[in-house]
Amino acid sequence: MRTATRTQLPAEEVLDEVDGRYLRKAIFWSHAAARRGNRPFGAVIVSAKGEVLAEAYNNTFETGDCTGHAEVAAIRALAGRGHSRELLAGATMYASGEPCVMCAGAIFWSNIGRVVFGIDAERLRVFRGEHQDQRDAELSCRDVFRASPHPIDCVGPALIDEASAPHEGAWKD
Repeated sequence: MRTATRTQLPAEEVLDEVDGRYLRKAIFWSHAAARRGNRPFGAVIVSAKGEVLAEAYNNTFETGDCTGHAEVAAIRALAGRGHSRELLAGATMYASGEPCVMCAGAIFWSNIGRVVFGIDAERLRVFRGEHQDQRDAELSCRDVFRASPHPIDCVGPALIDEASAPHEGAWKD
């Protein structure tokens, strides 16, 4: 049995109105994912000017693609749209849950400069339980972002109760 790496869960961060609006939109997509039989995660990418660039939900069960996480799906939705690296450096990824290592890597490679997330990985592990097929690499997205040569600002956890709601009953016992 694994043990928690921290003795205390991260404190909830307070968001301004804009961050709250877009994080709630990502949480909306997490509910949509759950209704479609997928893991309950959603993501929204917003430019510095407030333009929604992409929205997505986790579609791993629908597609059978283990990389179909919401953050990766949102980044894929940007492909071919001609967004400059400068535009993405000013963009924010809103994720209903803390990005996993794969998603944090995709955020790094896409050049997105800011992340705001809902439920953190430690709280998610409580929902997931100890099942082998539901485990994750116990590495914070902040650890991945710290290794980046370009800055990636990270805010979260935030709106924890709202971001946790779609996970109630969505994971195997």
